Amino acid sequence: ELFKQADMAMYQAKAAGRNTRRFFNPEMQAQVMARTTLEADLRWALAHDEFVLFYQPQVNDQGQTLGFEALLRWQHPMRGLILPAEFIAVAESSGLIVAMGDWVSGSACLQLQTFSQQAGHSHWTVAVNVSAAQFRQPDFVARAQAILRQTGANATRLELELTESQLIDDVSDVMAKMDALRDIGVRLSLDDFGTGYSSLAILKRLPLNQLKIDQVFVRDMLDDPQNASIVRTIIAVGESLGLAV
Repeated sequence: ELFKQADMAMYQAKAAGRNTRRFFNPEMQAQVMARTTLEADLRWALAHDEFVLFYQPQVNDQGQTLGFEALLRWQHPMRGLILPAEFIAVAESSGLIVAMGDWVSGSACLQLQTFSQQAGHSHWTVAVNVSAAQFRQPDFVARAQAILRQTGANATRLELELTESQLIDDVSDVMAKMDALRDIGVRLSLDDFGTGYSSLAILKRLPLNQLKIDQVFVRDMLDDPQNASIVRTIIAVGESLGLAV
C-alpha cells in the first residue's frame, strides 16, 4: 500500500513538470479511483449505446440553414446528460476516443444520408470534430472511407473539424491525410482559429475549405473593438485564400 501511494505521488510530480516533489494525500487516491471508474463507465457506455448526438444549426447571414455541427453528449442512466468536458480527456488518455470517434462519424453520416432523402435538405452538411488521437491513427483515412461506404453518405457533405494543435506535430503526415480526404470529397475545417499556432505559412499549404474563428473573439466582437478588428482580419485572410469563414 505504501509503494502504491508513493507511486501516485511520483506521477503527480511528473505531471507537474518533473524535478519537483509531491507528497501523497488521500485526495490523490480518490482522483485515481474516480478516473478508473469513469473509464470503466465509458467502456460500458460505448458498448450499450449511451452516447447521443445533438445537431447545432449553422446558418448564413440570411438565416438560411447550411448544415449542422454534431455535438456529442453522454446520456448517463443515473447522472443524466453529461457534456464532453467531463469525459473527453479520459477517453483520449485511455484510447477510447478512437472507437468513440468512429461512432460519432458513423452516426453523423447516417444523419447525412437521411438529409439527402428529404426534399430541400440534400445540400445540408454535417460537421464532426476529430480528436488529435483519432487523426494520428495510421488508418484514419481508410476508416473514414469505410464509414462513408457503410452509411452511403455523400462525402462532399461531410465536414471534419481539426484544431490548430493537431497540425504542428507532423505536418507532412497531416497534409498527406488531408489531401487523401479531400480527394474523396470530404470537406476540412480548421476549428478555434486564432488562439493556437496560427501559422499563415502552414495555413497557405493546408487543403482547407473553412476557418472557424475561436469564440473568444466572436463572443465580444460587438462590444470590444480589438476583437472586432481581429475577426475582420481573419475573415479577410480566409477570403483571400478562398476559404469559407
